[in-house]
Amino acid sequence: MTKELFFQAILKFVLGVAVIGILIFLPAGTIDYWNAWLFMGILFIPMFFAGIIMMFKAPELLKKRLNGKEQQSEQKLVIKLSGLMFVMGFVIAGFNFRFQWIVLPDWVIWAGAVIFLFSYLLYAEVLRENTYLSRTVEVQNGQKVIDTGLYGIVRHPMYSVTIILFLSMPLVLGSIISFAIFLAYPFIIVKRIRNEEAVLEKDLEGYIAYKKKVKYKIIPFIW
Repeated sequence: MTKELFFQAILKFVLGVAVIGILIFLPAGTIDYWNAWLFMGILFIPMFFAGIIMMFKAPELLKKRLNGKEQQSEQKLVIKLSGLMFVMGFVIAGFNFRFQWIVLPDWVIWAGAVIFLFSYLLYAEVLRENTYLSRTVEVQNGQKVIDTGLYGIVRHPMYSVTIILFLSMPLVLGSIISFAIFLAYPFIIVKRIRNEEAVLEKDLEGYIAYKKKVKYKIIPFIW
């Protein structure tokens, strides 16, 4: 661990809390939005402790997870579309709470929270299985194909998990309208996967054989 990595991680964490808080609470017109606080808690508290663990146990993995600067031109569009989806989804959730457009029952909010936390556990498992994971599409020096665990079920378990994770977010925030906005994510991720697989086939030894072994990309028996 270096001081630079420490301050980079802390800065990104604080900025993330501030930006998401503004996007949700400002449109809501109040901080008395209990399920938004629930969402902030289940999102950032596990993230904080996971970051601390990675900082001491796997600083290289943390460094890769903090780097979001894409080199692939196609992926830059994916990042922009994903960012737009998040901004719209959070802002609409805030407005939905303020104007009470469509109010979801509390049991849906709590069910969404349970699904979110379960997805977080799966997310941690993917990171444990594949220490080469970065936020950008690239093949790293010494990278090897991972074909066990969740990678023995689908080729991109991280994307499988993030689909569940992101679709549970608007449920915790109590907005079915935001849920409809977040439904764009599976379609956005399809574009990312197609480009990523082209890069992996070209630059990662053994990936073509892995594709023959594990047929499904993100959803078993479907795609």
